[in-house]
Amino acid sequence: MTIAFLFIALFVLMFIGIPVAISLGLSGAMTILFFSNDSVRSLAIKLFETSEHYTLLAIPFFLLSGAFMTTGGVAHRLIDFANACVGHIKGGLAIAAILACMLFAALCGSSPATVAAVGSIVIAGMVRSGYKQDFAAGIVCNAGTLGILIPPSIVMVVYATATESSVGKLFMAGVVPGILLGVILMITIYVIARIKDMPSLPRASFKEVLATGRKAIWGLLLIVIILGGIYSGMFTPTEAAAVAAVYAAFVAIFIHKDMTIRECPKVFVEAGKLSVVLMFIIANAMLFAHVLTTEQIPQSITAWVVEQGFSPIEFLIVVNIVLLVAGTFMEPSAIILILAPILFPIAMQLGIDPIHLGIIMVVNMEIGLITPPTGLNLFVTSAVTGMPLTRTIKAVSPWLLVMLAFLILVTYVPWISLALPNWLGMS
Repeated sequence: MTIAFLFIALFVLMFIGIPVAISLGLSGAMTILFFSNDSVRSLAIKLFETSEHYTLLAIPFFLLSGAFMTTGGVAHRLIDFANACVGHIKGGLAIAAILACMLFAALCGSSPATVAAVGSIVIAGMVRSGYKQDFAAGIVCNAGTLGILIPPSIVMVVYATATESSVGKLFMAGVVPGILLGVILMITIYVIARIKDMPSLPRASFKEVLATGRKAIWGLLLIVIILGGIYSGMFTPTEAAAVAAVYAAFVAIFIHKDMTIRECPKVFVEAGKLSVVLMFIIANAMLFAHVLTTEQIPQSITAWVVEQGFSPIEFLIVVNIVLLVAGTFMEPSAIILILAPILFPIAMQLGIDPIHLGIIMVVNMEIGLITPPTGLNLFVTSAVTGMPLTRTIKAVSPWLLVMLAFLILVTYVPWISLALPNWLGMS
């Protein structure tokens, strides 16, 4: 009865138009009020405990780093470097767009930011070079999802917080899947380009590659600083986020000089707005998770699953279906904070690695970002291109098949996610 009321209340509140964050908090409060011996005051205590979670400090810092990178000319330099490297291949400009998204994803940790930064430059350039706008928009919208798979990733930080997993290990686990997805998308584009005889750029000389690489090096160094610093033990993922924010500001203001110190307050405000929205969702989702824990709902569901005799393969099929459905209606962080506390203990009971489960959830969230009606990347792409939302959805649809095939691959080949962290000896 408690489980039914909690989830029915949540979905009814969302259905009548109440924001997801408030729906999470209200449904949790009502469940405790009507069905639990726990005090409603415990929700207020939990709210403050959530805001004090050290790992969550990484989120505003990564958002601030991404804001400086997006406002500055880092994206433009990365795109020039990508074009010089692969632009001469058939369909090279489209392949360069994927490479640019991969590089920018390794800087900002956000999918919408990747689409906005890269898409605003690349899509118009592709159209001028003879590509159809729908094709260009579909590629960038899809490749932009790499923002939450290639580390650093805000969604991974949220999963680590919800399950008390290692952020550093999750970051390393996202490297191979992120690169693999980028390569799969590039190969798909190359095959289509050969069939449809798409244009390519003139081959850049080695000198031009070096010149564009030199201009992009300051942005690329951020990847080395974040991942190298975490793995070497020089700083924690949270400290890495703070270092990234300071470094991004320094590069934008003093190295590239794309912005002035006077423009900094605007960047701080934009990052602050995003941080407040995301942290408000996280705080209320933590209240929801608190109710789940106090009422021992995850334990009850785990016991039921074990009684049914589900194998790990069958369980992961159910997980993917649930996450894909949830992804069409809700924001990634909220989904992870609601479902991770439920799925995590079941996965542990069935012998599924928690880091592997985290990558599976992130890939599902990627698909959710390009799935209507609430896929955020769709709205960003529509705004960047000026295309109607319905046309944007149609442009992205063929790429969903590639993403679904990749999801199956990641789900049932754990080595893809676990190889790098295991090789690095991360516990």
